[in-house]
Amino acid sequence: MRALAIDQGTTSTRALLVDETGTRAVHTVEHRQYYPAPDHVEHDPVELLANVSACLVAVSEVDFVGLANQGESCLAWDGQTGQPITPVIVWQDARTAALCDRLKSDGAETLTLARAGLPLDPYFSASKLGWIMTQVPEARALLKAGRLRLGTTDAFFRDRLTGTFATDPSTASRTSLLNLAAGAWDLELCALFGVPIEALPDITATTGDLGMLPGGHRLTASMVDQQAALYGHGARKAGDAKITFGTGAFALALTDSSTSPAGVLPTIAWLEHGKPPVYALDGGVYAASSAVNFARQLGFFSSFEEINHFDAAPAVSRGIAFVPALAGLACPHWDRTARGAWMGLSLATTRSDMAQAVLEGVAFRMAEVMAAMSIATSASVPVSIDGGMSRNPWFCQFLADVLGRPLRISDEPELTALGCAQLAARGAGLEITRPPNGHLIQPRPVPREWHDTFRAARTAVQSMGASVAAHIPG
Repeated sequence: MRALAIDQGTTSTRALLVDETGTRAVHTVEHRQYYPAPDHVEHDPVELLANVSACLVAVSEVDFVGLANQGESCLAWDGQTGQPITPVIVWQDARTAALCDRLKSDGAETLTLARAGLPLDPYFSASKLGWIMTQVPEARALLKAGRLRLGTTDAFFRDRLTGTFATDPSTASRTSLLNLAAGAWDLELCALFGVPIEALPDITATTGDLGMLPGGHRLTASMVDQQAALYGHGARKAGDAKITFGTGAFALALTDSSTSPAGVLPTIAWLEHGKPPVYALDGGVYAASSAVNFARQLGFFSSFEEINHFDAAPAVSRGIAFVPALAGLACPHWDRTARGAWMGLSLATTRSDMAQAVLEGVAFRMAEVMAAMSIATSASVPVSIDGGMSRNPWFCQFLADVLGRPLRISDEPELTALGCAQLAARGAGLEITRPPNGHLIQPRPVPREWHDTFRAARTAVQSMGASVAAHIPG
């Protein structure tokens, strides 16, 4: 039994072959990132589609295919010709921040929280799709002609490759247009954002017979990459949690309810054909490895090996803190006005201190996320982590310390692909069994003052961001 998992991510598209013996990458291609204006982040949808297509032909003999997508990234295209009329507006894009702020000041967040479970933030697809309707005349013309299609990247790929215009509940739950309790597009939410409901894709199960792909391969699973990783980590019951450290850092924990505490996002983890939906809590940090790369670009270190160990005590113990709000603060604060900053610097501060503080800042932000999530569900132990930063032993130990929980550092480097393939197998009526494995890190006690120092720094950047925003002409 051989499954092909296609992981279409923020910086690359990868094809991985998964079977009972292991996982191996068979094709990887990076794509370009475009930044045409401040707060704009875009991809070329034609390039992404070509890369997905190239991954499909990387292996000829496979039994079924799973597709993992970016989540909130979205676009518009012509349903008749299949040609995109916009770039992909990436999940990191914040062009609709002012719109979200206006809607929030009008009290509209009450509706989004009640129906979709999501705060008003440009991170989610709804405001991006609404932006397309107001800013792209061709979208309005296609809508009038009955040819407009709006959706996340998975819907575009599935439309072009299988002929079925559809998305799955895990992806739909990231749009802020899905009524989470009903599992269907919500008319009032669509009206709030100016998104025509008739232009949205059908919502089908995450697994099952999802169509035939070029080359005769069966698509049997389609879901968000973070949810795929959660399944790959072995999460099966309420409380099972994982954290993935990529461009951003994302924590997910299975839960028994579609509701969540303030600041934490309820989401659909997956919906298997013929079964009720599985719910999860989601908490993200916008900048994780991107913050580390930012510090490297500034010259605070040259190679990643340099930051695998520090001789000095933690920077926070010396009053130095970095808040990784380089794209604002996500869970549980949802503050786009906040900006990244080092606090507590002195003439004695070194480049190494500042690099160390960046790693610590990402860990402290994830500690805030996990604390917020723990109000609703007690995470099972150990918490499983993966991603690029999980290969840094100093960071992993510090993270365990500030979380106060044991961590399992997965030995499987391709958990998104594994989870995607496992769900694809289930969609085909089969199983790929792979027990979670990895080495454990036990937490060490840390002074409460460390958390207090970081909290004070985070509060300061929020206050500073709000003050700056208040003086920008609107």
